[in-house]
Amino acid sequence: MTNVNKENIYRNLLDAGCSRDFADDFIHLEDKQKKMKLLSCHRCSLLDKIHEYQKQLDCLDYLIYSTKNK
Repeated sequence: MTNVNKENIYRNLLDAGCSRDFADDFIHLEDKQKKMKLLSCHRCSLLDKIHEYQKQLDCLDYLIYSTKNK
């Protein structure tokens, strides 16, 4: 892996919400399966946050709807 490629991957990981420690660990891993597991775990974590925020938005939408129609 070239330095430019490592820098691009590192930047992409940070842009994806990964911590610097996560990105450092990922860059230094050699095992492709371990890399895939790390990425999959982070993806699941982000998806859980999306679901949590969606539930919060649904609650607010209901409150807005209820308040408008009273």
